[in-house]
Amino acid sequence: MMKIIRKISFRHLQSTQKGSFSTFAGLLAIGGLGIGIAALILTFSILEGFETTISEKIAGFDGHARLQHFMGQPISDENSDVDAILSAIPDLTVISYIQKPALLRKGRKAEGVIVEGIDILDQRLALSEIIVDGTPTLNKGSVILGKRLAGEMGLSTGDDLALFDMNSMVNVSANKRVKSFTITGLFHSGLLEYDQSVVYLSLSDAQTLFGMEGLITGKMLLFAHQKDVAAGIRNIDSQLEYPWYILSWKEKHRVLFEWIRVQRWPILIIFGMIAFVGIVNIISAMAMIVLEKIREIGVLRSIGFTRKMIRKLFLIEGAIIGTGGAVFGALVSLIFIWLQIRYQLIGIPEDVYFMDQIPMVINIRIILTIGLFGVFVSVLAALWPSFTAGRIRPADALRYE
Repeated sequence: MMKIIRKISFRHLQSTQKGSFSTFAGLLAIGGLGIGIAALILTFSILEGFETTISEKIAGFDGHARLQHFMGQPISDENSDVDAILSAIPDLTVISYIQKPALLRKGRKAEGVIVEGIDILDQRLALSEIIVDGTPTLNKGSVILGKRLAGEMGLSTGDDLALFDMNSMVNVSANKRVKSFTITGLFHSGLLEYDQSVVYLSLSDAQTLFGMEGLITGKMLLFAHQKDVAAGIRNIDSQLEYPWYILSWKEKHRVLFEWIRVQRWPILIIFGMIAFVGIVNIISAMAMIVLEKIREIGVLRSIGFTRKMIRKLFLIEGAIIGTGGAVFGALVSLIFIWLQIRYQLIGIPEDVYFMDQIPMVINIRIILTIGLFGVFVSVLAALWPSFTAGRIRPADALRYE
């Protein structure tokens, strides 16, 4: 009997009868739901893509976390207690660094910058992957800076420049520390904060420039897997004692990630309303189909179909519309996402959004979740029309036949 009910449900939506509204209403409902589902999938894809891209870029520069002195004081590069805690974390890369303000000067042009002294340009660091000119190698006397900063200063690879220690310049009793460097690489990340202000040197050069022989600002921590970051940071933090503290890249840029979180819900609500319109279309379409099929419902009831079977028939039609809309919406969104990833069709201002194109990711779990939710809601939307159809009596349906 279930097979017969499914067959009748498909026939209702594929009616070739002249003047029939069933097929047209079904297609409109599928199209409306599909557009709503595609909008939701694309919204989730952009939100997740934006957060993922920002996270990867920032973590690539700052590491997943940084271990520092609570008061920002220089620390020894070797500390047995801290080293023991970090060595116990599996697959953890620890990179010593120095971060200090400096004055970059070339001829008459000068610019305040943040110097990052570091030795290891691991492949997980964004710097090693976004060099657009020169090489990512930091040798003695070499420097790597952002292409935007180089453009503003009229610099290019192979040029020489001078870096001044800002602290030594403001202290009248101290000797002025200055060192000459040669540009060996330019990077471009799309993060204005880094491209315009960060300059990379080797750790030994930074120690010499800032008079910090044997000292560092802190240790950069890189975890092998993103899923291990939160638990790893909590584990390290629970073992640290004053004056040490650990700062994750999300805590350092808390305002930015809070802005992303705040923007998420209004955007989802707006595009969720588009999906809601598709659900209303399903209710309208099912109601019209019930009105059109009153005579047929009467015939089915007269030959033995129960109210429960009639309701099941129209619920199956709702499930068919929901499945069709989910598949249509998923295909449309996947095609659009692929085109954006492959051809970068839609660009955005890089100095505002930290990237020059709309980022999108394909998350199968989210696509399946939204698709199944669409089918479920479609069945719910078909409840009222199906109960209305189940209450139709054969005598009323065939009265004027």
